[in-house]
Amino acid sequence: MVKMSYVKPSIKSKHFEDFKNKLPKMYDKTVIITGTTSGTGYVAAKTLAELGARVIMLNRPSSRSLKVHEEILKTHPNSDLTTINCDLQSFKSVNNAINEIKKRFSEGIDVICNNAGVMALKDISTVDGYDIQMQTNHLSHFLLTCELIPLLKKNSILKGESRIVNHSSIARHSVRKLEKIYLEKNGGNLGGNGKSLFFGGARWKRYGQTKLANAAFSAALHNKLKNHRIKSLFAHPGLSNTELQITTLKDGGMPKFFTRKMMKRSQSEEDGAMGIISCICLPNIKSGQFWGPGKGLLAIKGKAKPYDFEKKYNNDRTIDLIWEKSCNAVGRKYNFN
Repeated sequence: MVKMSYVKPSIKSKHFEDFKNKLPKMYDKTVIITGTTSGTGYVAAKTLAELGARVIMLNRPSSRSLKVHEEILKTHPNSDLTTINCDLQSFKSVNNAINEIKKRFSEGIDVICNNAGVMALKDISTVDGYDIQMQTNHLSHFLLTCELIPLLKKNSILKGESRIVNHSSIARHSVRKLEKIYLEKNGGNLGGNGKSLFFGGARWKRYGQTKLANAAFSAALHNKLKNHRIKSLFAHPGLSNTELQITTLKDGGMPKFFTRKMMKRSQSEEDGAMGIISCICLPNIKSGQFWGPGKGLLAIKGKAKPYDFEKKYNNDRTIDLIWEKSCNAVGRKYNFN
């Protein structure tokens, strides 16, 4: 019997070209984006390069990272493009990337887009002792962002604003509340490898916690940076036809038959990228917003629209928890008041 492999469905973009044609030029902007080797991060990096921004791409060192850099330069030979090695599964690697950014872009940055993420991986620990999903999706982005706040402040003073954009998911609704156990050194001891999407599979619970953490981090930054003209936003891509599902399938986190059926209802990665690109580019955008094709669990495709942060994570208990546990994880205290 031949074992069938998963092949991404062919999904056409419905909204992206019209959306892109209305975006402002970004000639005077310096934008950091994590996770640009595929999916929404790749679309965002390519679009920002086309719009004239200085784009700094943070990726794990790999042939794919080098290939993407070359591809974007080939398409946009006059673009100002930089690739910096950054493995989000290692605080040491993140700190090395931070030091390089501080040296090379000391004049200031305009946007940090924390796009990179993994989904429904096995219950394993990073080298630092944390859940692989939580460190990749949130804790390393917390470290990166907080250490680069001084560079964001420089441009907020010079230009009137700067921005932090996190990438969450409709999966933030799949868990009731943020729980501290997932933000502590419990990697490899967080429920095992259950993969059921609908019956509390541990892989998906851990993923939902990371996506709620992304939203909570955005709410905390909005609260703490009000006096600094640094806007805090997040986006979600709906159900976007990216490489994320392929990575999850390879790790055993999703059944192939279900994935094939589900992804036929998805939207293109270009349409899925409209949320983060809106948060990066659109003028007069407000801190304390998230952008996506809707608010609820069924908001899987459509044009990206703005919504106010939700009480589920925009509350004192959750903000205090995400801040305290994230500071403890990276071994530093941050106070931006």
